[in-house]
Amino acid sequence: MTKACHAMVITPHPDDAEYGIAGTAARWAREGKDVIYVVCTNGNKGTNDPEMAPEKLAEIREKEQLAACNLLGVNEVIFLRHDDQALEDTPEFRKEIVRLLRIHRPEIVVTSDPYRRYIWHRDHRIAGRVVLDAVFPYARDRLAYPDLMEQGIMPHKVKEVLLWGAEQPNHFSDITETFEVKMAALRCHHTQVGHFPPKWLDLIKKRHETLAEGKGFALAEAFHRVELWW
Repeated sequence: MTKACHAMVITPHPDDAEYGIAGTAARWAREGKDVIYVVCTNGNKGTNDPEMAPEKLAEIREKEQLAACNLLGVNEVIFLRHDDQALEDTPEFRKEIVRLLRIHRPEIVVTSDPYRRYIWHRDHRIAGRVVLDAVFPYARDRLAYPDLMEQGIMPHKVKEVLLWGAEQPNHFSDITETFEVKMAALRCHHTQVGHFPPKWLDLIKKRHETLAEGKGFALAEAFHRVELWW
């Protein structure tokens, strides 16, 4: 019932992970490592188009995410389909994440840093906080959800967490060889980036160049990295 994967990327909305981790995810995939995406919300509020219905937007954004993951080499995409702007830190949501962690047994979990100060999408804060709680202690502790154990879904210890959007990153990942596929994956999210001017691409590249300064490679994604040994 369970199979270990290298990394599980848990993203609040379609397109967030492409900004945060796509270059690294593509590199992992090229190295033959299994990568799973979990998309928490359906993104049904992410538009300024007065003609776009929420139901239609959710359908489009799911297709955009699948197209992006296909380019990146992601093995599986799981859609939880919670409403956009409606994530809450509830026992039900936490258990949903714990169940996926125990089933897929990732070595690395990647999500949005919930501790970014001031302006940060609330779904990013909630998703990040729930994921961290799910990783430790709930996915690990055998008595946290005995009903899952009765279903054969056993506890799991994650080895490492990467948080994108961190104000104080301590881990920098080389995406020099995968930057172009990262950008191609981002462009799959046409509802979100289709209206951006061409210079948007240059600004993103410059940002990743800045993150790589002094690291020995040209382009980087940055994270706050936490190793779990307990």
